[in-house]
Amino acid sequence: MSGYKARPYPPASLRPGWPPIQIQSHPDPPLQVVKSLASRGHHGYGTPRPLPFAFAFTISLLDSPLEKQKSRCRMPRGRGSSSSTHEKPKNGESVNTNADYSRHRRTAYLLLGLLIVFLHGSWSVYRIQFANLPLPLDAEQAGKRGFSETSALEHVKYLTGLGPHPVGSDSLDLAVQYVYAVAEKIKKTAHWEVDVQLELFHTDIGANRLAGGLFNGKTLMYSDLNHVILRVVPKYLPEAEENLILVSSHIDTVSTTEGAGDCSSCVGVMLELARGVVQWAHGFKSGVLFLFNTGEEEGLDGAHSFITQHRWRNSVRFAVDLEAMGISGKSTLFQGTDHWALESYAAAAKYPSAQIASQDVFRSGAIKSATDFQIYHEVGGLPGLDFAYTDMTSVYHTKNDKLKHLKPGSLQHNGENMLAFLVHAATSPKFMKDAVQARQESTEQNEAVFFDILGKYMVVYPQRLATMFHNSIIFQSLLIWGTSLLMGGWPGIVSFGLSCLSNILMFIFSIFLSVVVAFALPHICSFPVPYAAHPWLVVGLFGSPALLGAFVGQHVGFILLKRHLKHVYSRTKPGLAHNMLEHIVSLEAERWIFKSGFVQWLIFLILGTYFKVGSSYIALIWLVSPAFAYGLMEATLSPARSPKQLKVVTLVLALAAPVVSSAGLIFRMVDMIIGSIVRVDRNPGDLPDWLGNVVVAVAIAVVICFTFVYLLSYAHISGAKRFLAFLLFILFGLALALVSSGIVPAFTEDIARTVNVVHVVDATAVNTGNTEPLSYISLFSNTPGKLAKELVDLKDEDFSCGRSKTIDFVTFTMKYGCLSYEGSNTGWSKSEVPVLSLENDAVTDDVRRTVISVDTKSSTRWALAINKHEINDFTVQVDSQNLVLRGNKSEIDGWHTIQFAGGKNSPTKFQLILFWSSNSTHASPKQAKSEGHSFIVKLRTDVNRVTPKVSRVLEKLPGWCAPFGKSTSPYTLAFLTALPVNNI
Repeated sequence: MSGYKARPYPPASLRPGWPPIQIQSHPDPPLQVVKSLASRGHHGYGTPRPLPFAFAFTISLLDSPLEKQKSRCRMPRGRGSSSSTHEKPKNGESVNTNADYSRHRRTAYLLLGLLIVFLHGSWSVYRIQFANLPLPLDAEQAGKRGFSETSALEHVKYLTGLGPHPVGSDSLDLAVQYVYAVAEKIKKTAHWEVDVQLELFHTDIGANRLAGGLFNGKTLMYSDLNHVILRVVPKYLPEAEENLILVSSHIDTVSTTEGAGDCSSCVGVMLELARGVVQWAHGFKSGVLFLFNTGEEEGLDGAHSFITQHRWRNSVRFAVDLEAMGISGKSTLFQGTDHWALESYAAAAKYPSAQIASQDVFRSGAIKSATDFQIYHEVGGLPGLDFAYTDMTSVYHTKNDKLKHLKPGSLQHNGENMLAFLVHAATSPKFMKDAVQARQESTEQNEAVFFDILGKYMVVYPQRLATMFHNSIIFQSLLIWGTSLLMGGWPGIVSFGLSCLSNILMFIFSIFLSVVVAFALPHICSFPVPYAAHPWLVVGLFGSPALLGAFVGQHVGFILLKRHLKHVYSRTKPGLAHNMLEHIVSLEAERWIFKSGFVQWLIFLILGTYFKVGSSYIALIWLVSPAFAYGLMEATLSPARSPKQLKVVTLVLALAAPVVSSAGLIFRMVDMIIGSIVRVDRNPGDLPDWLGNVVVAVAIAVVICFTFVYLLSYAHISGAKRFLAFLLFILFGLALALVSSGIVPAFTEDIARTVNVVHVVDATAVNTGNTEPLSYISLFSNTPGKLAKELVDLKDEDFSCGRSKTIDFVTFTMKYGCLSYEGSNTGWSKSEVPVLSLENDAVTDDVRRTVISVDTKSSTRWALAINKHEINDFTVQVDSQNLVLRGNKSEIDGWHTIQFAGGKNSPTKFQLILFWSSNSTHASPKQAKSEGHSFIVKLRTDVNRVTPKVSRVLEKLPGWCAPFGKSTSPYTLAFLTALPVNNI
């Protein structure tokens, strides 16, 4: 602005309350003039006005006290200068006496009140968002077209009454018969304009090899599975038969639980949904297909058999999967492929519950689990939605997945949401067009960010829009910070660096103190994870030291920042009294510490956006909301005003939106991590006892550092520092006393430690010359820690424990456990021992080819591992039919594992053809003869039978112990055999 001339300053009568200021002519407008005019309104005259909301975010970052100090240094001393030693302090400005300074310090009661409000508000958000369930309806209240939890619960009661019903069991046959009988009744009560077809689908033998994730390095085989399929279409709309919405869940359970949550509750919901849908379907534009499959717990076999074998598979356009990773609570949408589908659910659901953060965690592999949705999406190429119960994850796949833990309202919540969504989707022609188009487009183009707010509203927007918006905020933030630091000069850059250092120290101290506790707990308590049954104990055990460490680390940075600011002010404002200087420096340091929270959340936002993490919206809210609150309530563009103490209302406004949007999710994630600790050791004894504690401790420390950064900035110039430390010490000491003394037990009958008892018949030595298999009882746990407490009740069973008791169960290795040989020779026979025999071994076209016959005897559930160091490829045949073809065999730790599960009529004889690697040390039969006893294949077969010794041990185990089942776990009777390389 060349030739700029300042407007004459208005007389004092026209500027009441304005601070005195001197404006000089200058070819360009001085920075302090621009700021002063901007702070006074659009004309620069009249009564002082609040900062416009549009400038709030910019000013919050641009508001650099050091930059203002730099401006003040250019002003002439005198009446208009804030550095004048003759000016009397005005209302609202800094005080200059020790008495006034002490009076303006925040009290311990105020800080304690803020802490209580923050924690209570966060807990209230969690309760509203995840624990507020609708009232259950009976059949009369729901009517013919509604959903009744009472009716659905009747189905759950019957299925759980059957006990565990794994694949191949008689109880599973009864469960399938029950579901089919109920489906027949539903068919008979359908609307007269609705066509209902019911089928009991029997699968052929098949094989599934998923690309990655939990099933990397595996081939999954299945046979003799039965599914109940119910198709509902409008009678006079033939095209609806070619456009089906699939609703799927599984009837089978693992062998260790009756499966009230996983997934009898899902089956009960689906049956009640079908009853309602057959009354609505005459108005549908598409059909609905209900799939009650079996084999899910053995590696998603049921979903794979349907999507690859059934005649209706090509008519399915969209998939909905109902699952459980716990029991009861809200059925949360945790995976979704397309924004249009998510928008449809958001528009229809009465009680939306959805979290993309769960999808991020699930896809990262942090949760070692999978659902049928993976099959529908990866193998079938279908768009869809995946729902799951996540309350009480610690009971997952144990005996405590019981009906009594199913909270009233859980089924009603799931059922009402799903019924509304199905009616909405099936009556919409656009929904099916979007589904058909989605299969032709890239999934990434249709991805969306989704989350609910307090379980009342659901937010959905495309990932591409999120990326654009995030990049815009990131660019503006970096530009504003850069401009602010440039104007502040070197003192501002140093202050910025020290404020960031305070954040780094906050993380270091917080993680350090909580991890120290994590390491100490196994040495202090009877169990390494003494809080498993009472997760609230982590507040004292890890939360207290983490919060104390966060405050100490931030306070160290605050002290360093004060020293720097004091040096700057002493140089630029030498006329200030010592106590006045101390007070101003403290206030300015407090503001720097508060604004350092913007930096850490900005870094989180940058990383989340770069890696396309859907839950990056959390960082956006924790950055923008406090920045706007600070800009509106605290920031000023006036160069004449000294820094003030941060207002309490600023903190309240800053944290309101972040707490409402993410506090409930944070509680749920921490709860899920704690619940998963009881089964974290997939190879028992492989992980150190303290590792689970460290995971929980670090997670809590990181959460505290991110969420308390703004609140802690209010404590540094308060009188609450000692009180805060004392309070945290008391809380930690109380929690430690409760767990170390055993007053609060680590495990209960409802939240049990996983302890498996398996009768092992080991015939691996038979093929090396020994004629008799070895029989013993093994005891191991997926929960960290030794088995000393359990052995107190088993002292008569002659168990010996240690890390020398290693057992290779093919799918995992027991590296610590207990063995007992006494009384283990009953309950099995030699005729059940599986046989691996060499049929042919020859070199053809420079490739060594070995044919091995596999006889699993009476077992229809087995796992076989192939040594990929020696074997390049393999095929599997049954009755001359090739089930597994050559090519694309991945490996884990040098082994590729085949898992088979099937019904009673499944084949038990297979032919395995091995193709040796060209660089194998045993590429020819002669070389193999000269080598040692390494195995080329290992086999474990499972029999679902409780032998006398196992029965006795199970009865004696404490009530707080429970077997844990999964697709890789052996049944209570397992046979082991192997074929050494030198035998070929």
